[in-house]
Amino acid sequence: MLILLPVCRNLLSFLRGTCSLYRSTLRKQLDHNLSFHKLVGYMICLHTAIHIIAHLFNLERYSRSRQATDGSLASILSNLPHQENDSWLNPIQSSNTTVVYVTFTSIAGLTGVIITMALVLMVTSAMEFIRRSYFEVFWYTHHIFIIYFIGLGIHGLGGIVRGQTEESMAENHPHMCAEFFEKWDDPASHCKPPQFEGLPAESWKWILAPGILYIFERILRFYRSQQKVVITKVVMHPSKVLELQMHKHGFSMEVGQYIFVNCPSISYLEWHPFTLTSAPEEDFFSIHIRAVGDWTENLIRTFEQQYSSVPRIQVDGPFGTVSEDVFQYEVAVLVGAGIGVTPFASILKSIWYKFQHADHNLETQKIYFYWICREMGAFAWFNDLLAALEQEMEELGKVGFLNYRLFLTGWDSSFAGHAALNFDKANDILTGLKQKTFFGRPMWDNEFSTIATAHPKSAVGVFLCGPQTLAKSLSKCCHQYSSLDPRKVQFYFNKENF
Repeated sequence: MLILLPVCRNLLSFLRGTCSLYRSTLRKQLDHNLSFHKLVGYMICLHTAIHIIAHLFNLERYSRSRQATDGSLASILSNLPHQENDSWLNPIQSSNTTVVYVTFTSIAGLTGVIITMALVLMVTSAMEFIRRSYFEVFWYTHHIFIIYFIGLGIHGLGGIVRGQTEESMAENHPHMCAEFFEKWDDPASHCKPPQFEGLPAESWKWILAPGILYIFERILRFYRSQQKVVITKVVMHPSKVLELQMHKHGFSMEVGQYIFVNCPSISYLEWHPFTLTSAPEEDFFSIHIRAVGDWTENLIRTFEQQYSSVPRIQVDGPFGTVSEDVFQYEVAVLVGAGIGVTPFASILKSIWYKFQHADHNLETQKIYFYWICREMGAFAWFNDLLAALEQEMEELGKVGFLNYRLFLTGWDSSFAGHAALNFDKANDILTGLKQKTFFGRPMWDNEFSTIATAHPKSAVGVFLCGPQTLAKSLSKCCHQYSSLDPRKVQFYFNKENF
């Protein structure tokens, strides 16, 4: 019942922006939708294992009861006729019938095997390694959930779980007549052979409502994906990063949101999430795509072909993320790793436009921006934006509003030496910006300590788009450097989840 709800993106976006209650209490929980989805998946696996083991014990007992000749209650119940009024209790019809035969010839057994295999495929293909390295495998196998839900809905129709009928219970008290089972066939006895019936299927009642909701979700996605998307500009950046600027009628976005993109010429079924790098104030929306798999490499290769027509792109979204809340904090700390800088590009662009139009509703007083990259060429993605922000801050007398730091984690010794020799120059030799590039990784304890000292009574929102190891470090620092006094500095950790 719960497994589909966290992946209904339109429902979550609706809940995020509907009422003020969600903004203050539930909104943060909605951002953990994928974690909840995984947790529900783990619980399904656990209870599936319990369910299968219990049935294996049951079938073993059924088999022993069918083969028993000791005249026990179990053997007599097993010999109730299968043809007469369908009142049988033991699904193993004869002593020659095997457990394997019952498993693959009954509705419950066959559907159980199918949905268990579907579950195993979905869970194994959703492992972190598979999902990151072979996204297409994860994408296709995860859609086996359709077979899983159909099988789950009809799993109980065979009536293999049975109970005594109400009429039989009225005539024969279960506890009393169970003690006199030897006299069931005696005409003088008040106890008659019991009648059994299959219990009605129940699982469809639990999955019907979320199933209908998910179908409406997919219909809405399909409708939105069919709306025409016009690609207005294509830019190839260093480090194999493709920028697409697009226009779509009625498209409206907020900072930090993301969209799903499909390219039918590559794959009709695959949809991939990308953070919007444009600002709401711009008359187009844009994404930056880095080559990290077969689909993205094929897409970049398609756009690089100069003599071919521009491929058709389908877009679904936008959908909300934690980065939407960045302007609700007095102080914001933005941390991007590699291409994870994309949501913050949208935020920084929006700030630039707000300063351009003298927006006095901006509550944020200070932004700390950290960008950690492995390749030197990666910084060229948004150099122009950072340079424009530097100039804008100087002209408006707000040089201290944006404090940004760029960290390079992959370099050779000759380049580091060259950078050291030119350290005294006004602009950085790598980026051309006034802020120097740091070699290595940030010392987060020092950074958080400095921020906590500079803003002793502020609410500081920490936003990350990057790997899980970095998320653990930042989350730990948020707890460590938040004051026990709620009136003093408090760090609130937020992480992008797709």
